[in-house]
Amino acid sequence: MVSVRSRGAETSHAQMSSGIGMTSFSTQRTIACDGSDNVQRLSCEDGLISVQEALYGRKDREICSEDRPAYQLTNTDCSQVGTLDVIKRRCDGKKVCEFNTQILHTSDPCFGTFKYLDTTYNCVHGIHSITCEHSLAILKCDQGLVIHVQSANYGRHDQTTCSFNRPPPQLQNVRCSHPINKVAESCNGKNSCIIKASNSVFGDPCYGTFKYLEVSYTCDCK
Repeated sequence: MVSVRSRGAETSHAQMSSGIGMTSFSTQRTIACDGSDNVQRLSCEDGLISVQEALYGRKDREICSEDRPAYQLTNTDCSQVGTLDVIKRRCDGKKVCEFNTQILHTSDPCFGTFKYLDTTYNCVHGIHSITCEHSLAILKCDQGLVIHVQSANYGRHDQTTCSFNRPPPQLQNVRCSHPINKVAESCNGKNSCIIKASNSVFGDPCYGTFKYLEVSYTCDCK
């Protein structure tokens, strides 16, 4: 179970089964106290991350309370709007996702209260697909199952993927990230789907960089 007096970050695990198609999963919860040194790590040894709940704020007086004065713990009705969307965009469809609460410091939902990030996520059995620019991505499920896109990104995150016969200048920008909804809009609910990895379909997030389409999806019952 999660330690309620956590100084840094703690994780709890519970094995579950959804009974839907091929999406058996484990449910996990992790808490990171506010602070640049405290890293929240979501990981799935088997399957892909699917974030279910995320709270940045405070809902009780015990979690992340060690060495904190009482006045920083009294407000237990504190939560930042939009936290779930931020974490889902960052982590859904990945096997490992690490960050700290600084990514949520765009506003302060309760000034003077010491906050924490409490995230619950599933590890869903899914498929991870990478398609080099100009090629066709083919998403396919077994008969009777349909595609459910967990995440899709068009860009570049390293210098090795889709690098064959490419000049170094086309591989240098590894901070080219362009999350996209078009794959889900085109493919969700279908048994199979073909979509081209190209600037004409997704736009060009980093001119001069050779890109690839990265898609994570599950196959679910109709």
